[in-house]
Amino acid sequence: MSAPVALDAETLKRFPLPVIASGDKDARGSILLIAGSREVAGAALLTAMGAMRAGAGRLQIMTVASAAPGLSVSMPEAMVTGLAEGRDGGFAPSTVKPLADRAAEADVVVAGPGMRGNAGCAKLAAALAGKGHKLVLDAALLHALPKRQSDIARSDCPTILLPHAGEMASLLGCDEEEVEADPVRAGRDCADRYDAVTLVKGVQSHIVSPDGQVFRYEGGGPGLGVSGSGDTLAGIVGGLLTRGADPLTALLWGVWCHGEAGRRLGKRIGTLGYLAREIPDEVPGILRDGGQLTP
Repeated sequence: MSAPVALDAETLKRFPLPVIASGDKDARGSILLIAGSREVAGAALLTAMGAMRAGAGRLQIMTVASAAPGLSVSMPEAMVTGLAEGRDGGFAPSTVKPLADRAAEADVVVAGPGMRGNAGCAKLAAALAGKGHKLVLDAALLHALPKRQSDIARSDCPTILLPHAGEMASLLGCDEEEVEADPVRAGRDCADRYDAVTLVKGVQSHIVSPDGQVFRYEGGGPGLGVSGSGDTLAGIVGGLLTRGADPLTALLWGVWCHGEAGRRLGKRIGTLGYLAREIPDEVPGILRDGGQLTP
C-alpha cells in the first residue's frame, strides 16, 4: 500500500472546487442540517456557520423543539424547524419520517452534530442513506452505523464519515487504542466497510477514500481541540459539498480550511483560547487565498 500523501496547498491543486459563476443562491445548492439537542443546541449553530462560510446557498436546520427559537434568532439566514423531542432532550422516534422527507428535498444533508444517541439514530441513518443526496454523518449517528452498514454502503454517492478515535472504534467494533495505534489502517478498514470517504480525526488527521487513496494533514495547532470545533468542520465540509464538490474534494478542502483557520487564529489571538465560533469566519479568506472562492 502506498504511503499517505501530505495534504497541503500543492496537493489541493489536484482537487479544485467547482467554480461558482452565478450570484443566485440556488446555484450554490441547498443544505439541510439535522443537529442539536436540548443540552447542546449550539452545535447546530456552529455547523450552520461553517456551512454558510464555506459558500452554501440555501440553509435549513431541523432540530429539537426547545432549540428552534434560539437558533432562528441566532442564525437568521436559515429556515429553522423544531421537532418533537424525547425525555432525553434528543429527537423523538416519531421525527424520523419528517426528517427523511425534508432530507429528500435537499442537495446535501449533514446529520449528527450535537444529537443525542438514542433509539431513533439507527432508523434515521437508514432513512437518510441511499436517497440521492450527498450525506455527511458525524457524532451520534456514527455509533448507529454498524447496524446499518449495508444501507450506507449502497449509496450511489459515497457518504462522508467524520469520526474521532472513539467513534471509529464503534464503527469497526474494535478498541479505541487500536485506532490510535494505526489510524491509517482504521481509516482504510472503515472506508472499505462502509464505502465511505472517511476522516480519522487526531493530532494528525487522515482522509481515506473508498478507492484506497490516503492523505495526512499535520494539524492546525492545539487550539482546534476545543468544544464545538468538530461541529464547524462538519458544516464546512457540508458547505463545500453544497457548492458542487465531490465527497473527497469537499473533505480534503474542509480539513485544510479548518486546520488553516486554526493556524490563523493561533497567530492572531494565541495558540490556545480562541473559540469554535471564530473558526468559520476565517474560511472565506482561506478559500480566497487558495483561489477557490470566486471565478
